Amino acid sequence: MRYPAEQTAARHQRILQEASRLFRERGIGAVSLPEVMKAADLTHGPFYNHFASKEALVAECLKDAMDAQLRGLKSTKRSKAAIHEILDGYLCPQHRDSVGDGCVMPALAGEIARHPGARAAFTQYAKDFVSVLAEKLASTGVRKDEARAEALRMWVGLVGAVILARAVDDRTLSDEILARTHADLRGALLGGGRARGSRPTARATRPSGSRRSRATSTKRRRRSDDKDWPTMP
Repeated sequence: MRYPAEQTAARHQRILQEASRLFRERGIGAVSLPEVMKAADLTHGPFYNHFASKEALVAECLKDAMDAQLRGLKSTKRSKAAIHEILDGYLCPQHRDSVGDGCVMPALAGEIARHPGARAAFTQYAKDFVSVLAEKLASTGVRKDEARAEALRMWVGLVGAVILARAVDDRTLSDEILARTHADLRGALLGGGRARGSRPTARATRPSGSRRSRATSTKRRRRSDDKDWPTMP
């Protein structure tokens, strides 16, 4: 029996959504195709009308979920406030505890390495994510020649923190991992009111009221390198 194209497309999307949720919650290897179809309110038989194999399902699930996440990142404003929102939304207990609805990167990165069909989609997403994030950071004042390095730092910090926060069985330590990473990334990327790597133009001033002997002061004035104090790091 043939179904209308709209109904077939809706079923296809429902399979993707349920598979994506189950994969994130339990891992790719722990989820069977009958379980996916049952979650989508379908029998197992029609699966192969939609996907050639489980590997094909995994690859399309990842692409579908990661494309949605990338669209969300692109839609954020180019401002420090937007970067704050990314940190706040990613490094929070709610994201840590909502595995099935959270980012696919911390949920599945470890397994993707063992699924060749999924690695290409994940690699392209990683490249796009870092590129878009670098553009966002450059718009906040981070020097363009450092924006990609800072985007990589932020990406690794975000994903790594959530992986570790989910892995430990000590709630206090888990919260600490998220909070410490949030503070470090915010401080490194946005702290100090200036872009990371830039140098202030002001020079240090000679401290007043020093009790140096007149002879020492005279000797210092004679030194040619005493005309200008070094720029502060």
